Amino acid sequence: MTALSSIATLVGAGATVYAQQRAQQSQYATQLAQAQANQSLEVQRQNQLIAQQQAEQRARQVQLARSVASTRARLAASGITPDDGSGAAITTGLAADSAAAANESDAVFRARLASGRASLLNPDASLTGFARAGASFGRSLSNLLS
Repeated sequence: MTALSSIATLVGAGATVYAQQRAQQSQYATQLAQAQANQSLEVQRQNQLIAQQQAEQRARQVQLARSVASTRARLAASGITPDDGSGAAITTGLAADSAAAANESDAVFRARLASGRASLLNPDASLTGFARAGASFGRSLSNLLS
């Protein structure tokens, strides 16, 4: 009878280990599916940010071109040569201001892209099931030996 009890305990421990392993596999599959969904959402978010950044760049280029053309036209209408002296300083200043705004926008864009990254240090609890199964198996063995 004692031998049957020990065998039953061992079979029970094996069943517990198997059930915990299956639960771990199921949990891992769920985590993997969730990670893939999160990755897909992150790619969509980054694509949206890239499209927004490109649209802002085009708008800045068009605005700069209009401002420079308007300034050059006003300078030429007032008799000042737009390519020399103060005219050149004004158009160069407009280009420099636009470049500074573009650099600031690019820095914000890079920060927004980087903010969505998941940490590589996030725990995935991949060994939890095995640790629990090992502890359960150890208790079963100690019960058998006592």
